Amino acid sequence: MPYGYYMFVRVVAMTGFSILAYYMYKEERDVEMIVYICLAILFQPIFKIPLGRVLWNIVDVIVGLGLIVSIFWKKPKESYDK
Repeated sequence: MPYGYYMFVRVVAMTGFSILAYYMYKEERDVEMIVYICLAILFQPIFKIPLGRVLWNIVDVIVGLGLIVSIFWKKPKESYDK
């Protein structure tokens, strides 16, 4: 694929992870917020992190699977009957 494609994917990923981090901040889900901030930093297009092609492929698969799992993961509702 052309270089511009990868830059576009990095910008979209960074924007998406930043938005997800913001929503996790609003829901007070600190662990998820930190994970999404780290992913936004990892995928940001300005200062690239040189991991190598094989390691980037592994990271992409793990992040993709993590995003799929996060869609179905439900946080238990807290009880306010105190």
